[in-house]
Amino acid sequence: MTSNFKKSVRMSAVILTILIASILCAFLYQTIWDAIDRSRYPQEYSEYVTEYSRRFGVPEHVIYAVIKVESDFVSNAVSPAGAVGLMQITPDTFSWISMLMKRSDDTGMLYDPETNIEYGTYLLSYLYMRYNRWDTVFAAYNAGMTRVDEWLTTPDYTDGDGRLTNVPYKETRKYIDRVNDSIRVYKRLYGETY
Repeated sequence: MTSNFKKSVRMSAVILTILIASILCAFLYQTIWDAIDRSRYPQEYSEYVTEYSRRFGVPEHVIYAVIKVESDFVSNAVSPAGAVGLMQITPDTFSWISMLMKRSDDTGMLYDPETNIEYGTYLLSYLYMRYNRWDTVFAAYNAGMTRVDEWLTTPDYTDGDGRLTNVPYKETRKYIDRVNDSIRVYKRLYGETY
């Protein structure tokens, strides 16, 4: 073998080794970040999320994202506005949902993770049937249906098709973005789940 050929083989081996090492490092890096993201974006209460996702037709990644943004999976969370539990439901909203579901659950049940997820998922389903767009659903979940209905009748806040495109409340705009960001992470980590 000529020395040029030997050099060429060695150079190819070095390049191949660097390429393989780079691929392994990238894979390891992604695996580590996925593990970190999975700890930050867990699938806690999965038995309840799966059950009520199927019952009410709300994708699991939407439910997880709302829980993540609303309470970060703290089941006894209480907001300054009095919203309670994983999905941050107010006692008034809980009573209204209870009436819609033809039940008479006590508002103390809001602290129960299963009940909170059931009622929150029912509300998401109800809002989706009403608005048929997830961003509008998230706006209503955060700001209330009365405000969203008002925004939908204001030309400055909608496009020509009656779609909410301009949310006047900064907090609600941020909320929609945060839920959508969480949905993207959940889909990336766990795939689309219904």
